[in-house]
Amino acid sequence: MNKKIIIFLIILTIIPVVSFWNIVSGGYDKQNKTILFLKEVIPLPLARKIRDTVFFIPKLKDRNEFLEVQLSKFEQGLEGNIFFDGTVKTKKNEYSFKKFFLPFPSLDLTLGANAEKNSLRAHYLEIIDDKIFVISGEGKTIFFDKKNILKKKLNQKEIKNNLKNKIETKGNLLAAIRDMYYENNFIYLSVVELIDNKSTLNIYRAEKNLTFLNFKIFFETKEYHDKGNVLQTGGRIEKFNNEEILLSIGFFDKYEKAQDESSIVGKIISINKENSNFTLRSKGHRNPQGLFYWDEKKIIINSEHGPKGGDEINFNNLSDGSIKDFGWPVSSYGEPYGKFAGSIFEKRGYLKKSHSDYGFVEPIKYFTPSIAISEIFLNKNKIFASSLRAESIYILKVLNNSKVEIIERVNLKSRIRDLKYDNENDLFFVILENTPSFGVLKFN
Repeated sequence: MNKKIIIFLIILTIIPVVSFWNIVSGGYDKQNKTILFLKEVIPLPLARKIRDTVFFIPKLKDRNEFLEVQLSKFEQGLEGNIFFDGTVKTKKNEYSFKKFFLPFPSLDLTLGANAEKNSLRAHYLEIIDDKIFVISGEGKTIFFDKKNILKKKLNQKEIKNNLKNKIETKGNLLAAIRDMYYENNFIYLSVVELIDNKSTLNIYRAEKNLTFLNFKIFFETKEYHDKGNVLQTGGRIEKFNNEEILLSIGFFDKYEKAQDESSIVGKIISINKENSNFTLRSKGHRNPQGLFYWDEKKIIINSEHGPKGGDEINFNNLSDGSIKDFGWPVSSYGEPYGKFAGSIFEKRGYLKKSHSDYGFVEPIKYFTPSIAISEIFLNKNKIFASSLRAESIYILKVLNNSKVEIIERVNLKSRIRDLKYDNENDLFFVILENTPSFGVLKFN
């Protein structure tokens, strides 16, 4: 047989093999256009079947490497050992990056990142004076001295708290932590609770204390959602003004409520810190994951998950005093997931592409395919947006009040749940999920 033909046949054989492995393994770039195309054309059940038969040896190798890291994490307890100290490279720059272990449970990605069980694996951080506080999805609180990021160990310490007990005495169950926020000596937690298989979002707060955190209910949404939905909940808390804080609330899989002003589902509200009264600030949100208040411009910036694609960054300019509507579920640049195609969306006329044509505010930026955007922060006229699926921090330059552009993507190769900027050291702290860890990223 002609040598060229043999080489051609070998290449034809290798390409699908590599393609299948890229799809079913966890090490590929989730935003790679070629891989995204292959995932569209190759049925996932088929890809997984090949993974579990043809690729069982490399799969075991990956699994063993993962278990070795998890064992190291378990054995070190609260020491918070450093397990990566190097750099992360982009097309333009190279940044210093460290990772320290956290003593919390890992995601079970075999169930899928959206599995309700994994809601208890979402962890959050907050900078409190010269300390870093971290809370696990199960409600465990730890802290360490911020200066320890310069050492090989964080030397974490556990702080006991009454959160689970407080929830359970009401007959409820802790389903998820959705954020931690600190202001004026108070630690605020947004919490998803389950009662009789119905879900609700509440805020608890406690005075700062390094030995015991005594949480008390601060704000109750007083809306309960059938089927115990714990996924599209929002729950981000952010600074607003001297009297109020901001809270984002997801749509809890209740499509009609995001546009209903008698409900606070699918809304962003401000809450008075003294009496817990709230004011509606915007509506038409799906699952707002990030919040930032740009005080200089009087703009609330939020990020939110779309359906299949259509993740958004939105600017809510408060200067005219109106309640802005960002369109969900009527308008979205995303698409319905396969099992929903032709059902609720088409019947009700949802997911129109334009926002402005239907009286809604256009997103300042949308992402298709989805990056599973999470927390955001604005610094020096740049938005830093973390992501779960894309495992990256996107840096966007703000050009004006209606336009931004992506100037860099920093791929950390791990789902990023939370992000905080440390002004003192001019660096970012992140919570990484694949192996629960605390990251330190320095943009030189």
